[in-house]
Amino acid sequence: MTNNEELTLFRDMTIKALEAEVTPHYEAWDKEGIVPRDLWRTLGQAGMLCVDVPEAYGGCGVPFEYSVLVGAEMARMGFGALATNVMVHSDIVAPYVAHLGNEAQKQQWLPKMVSGDAVGAIAMTEPGAGSDLQAMRTSAVADGDFYVINGSKTFITNGQHADMVIVAAKTDPSAGARGISLFLVDTSLPGFSRGRNLDKIGQHCGDTSELFFEDLRVPRSALLGEEGQGFVYLMQELPRERLVIGALGAAAARGALDLTLKYVDERVVFGQKLKQLQNTRFRLAEMETDYRVNQAFIDQCIDQYSRGELDAATASMAKFSATEMQCRVADGCLQLFGGYGYTTEYPISRAFVDARVQRIYGGTSEVMKEVIARSLLGKG
Repeated sequence: MTNNEELTLFRDMTIKALEAEVTPHYEAWDKEGIVPRDLWRTLGQAGMLCVDVPEAYGGCGVPFEYSVLVGAEMARMGFGALATNVMVHSDIVAPYVAHLGNEAQKQQWLPKMVSGDAVGAIAMTEPGAGSDLQAMRTSAVADGDFYVINGSKTFITNGQHADMVIVAAKTDPSAGARGISLFLVDTSLPGFSRGRNLDKIGQHCGDTSELFFEDLRVPRSALLGEEGQGFVYLMQELPRERLVIGALGAAAARGALDLTLKYVDERVVFGQKLKQLQNTRFRLAEMETDYRVNQAFIDQCIDQYSRGELDAATASMAKFSATEMQCRVADGCLQLFGGYGYTTEYPISRAFVDARVQRIYGGTSEVMKEVIARSLLGKG
């Protein structure tokens, strides 16, 4: 059996699981503003979490493409918030642990992340420090066999459900970027608290939280990698994050186009089907082309990442281009739905509002352009 055949089988299995476990409930979860905690265990049992984690830690040990596929199918099916939640857990947090963790840390967290018994989050952003990570103020002060963490984080995906949070904190406030370290924080520890689940314009059932650390004592064994290397680690892992965000954007655009192609074949305007009007035909031709060009680039980047050849600038191009395309397509598709597109009864409205944050998290489009420009021109 070829890898393509195996990937197709995995895709079919993923779609069937989502249709059974997510489709009937997603609208209710979106109204409630959060998915149930048990969903994580359900996804784990279905083999949809952290699939490229090595078998020694409970994963399937399959290639990176399989992990991208899980989030992409969620995005294509209109589950944008869930795709983001799972992407953070499987494609950001798990790789940090797998690539940087020692054996004890891997054994402690990876099997539970694969099963869904532990939900992962990563806490970089602060109220006063978003894309500019060097401005973070959360501190971790060494105290004997412990570090004492104080500070707050915001916009943290999976914050409400998280059992483990990778926290970026300053271990040397005077050293700028070189003073940042990463910690694996067990959220059951005293001193950890969750703020409110933030109310957003889109991705409603994707919990996004404020987190607080007040004299939180973590053992030295919670340090991920080496002290002072946190910023380097963040830069090393960002290409995968940005590529997967781009992949979710392309998949969501595919889903929006599929909804629209079906709608224009059914809707009658001025005595003829909407699909017969030249404006409809030309707009869909433009959007389909836009999607396919970006999907081809995403596929190329996935191949590069799998071979260890994806650089930061190219990953930034993938995120920038695909998420901007996603927003163009979501907007263009909603327009073809007319007034119905502006009602929440039609899923195209969710595709529109869910798309907007894609150009912000993981590095804004403006930051992506600066990363790309530096690769071409150096610092300004």
